[in-house]
Amino acid sequence: MPRPLGELEDAVMTRVWKWNRPVTVREVLEDLQQERSIAYTTVMTVLDNLHQKGWVRREAEGRAYRYEAVSTRAAYAAALMNEAWSQSDNQAAALVAFFGMMSPEEREALRDAVRMVQGPETPAAENPAPENPAAVEGGTGR
Repeated sequence: MPRPLGELEDAVMTRVWKWNRPVTVREVLEDLQQERSIAYTTVMTVLDNLHQKGWVRREAEGRAYRYEAVSTRAAYAAALMNEAWSQSDNQAAALVAFFGMMSPEEREALRDAVRMVQGPETPAAENPAPENPAAVEGGTGR
């Protein structure tokens, strides 16, 4: 499970994820400087730390590197949610509480996501489950 990103790590990764291509320290620096005063060496250190933690891969380009995300922001968010959920002593209650915090739009997005994971549904009347699965499989139970 990934440790949550720090504030500056998140600001850097947000750009790497948003641009979805290999980036240089200079590109990230110039974009960050629109919001805050920050040094080139600070951004370089953050990207190096993210590389050591496995968040980005890098490829040498001259005397510098280009950095690229190893996974997506969605995968990062999913891993954080999974870690938080797995820590609960009552996972059903944790899910109910989480769903209760969602807006109607977020709940609809959740319904869409569940449908995507489940795939096309077959009505139960058309494809009933066998009462004795062993009988269907030749009596072997396998």
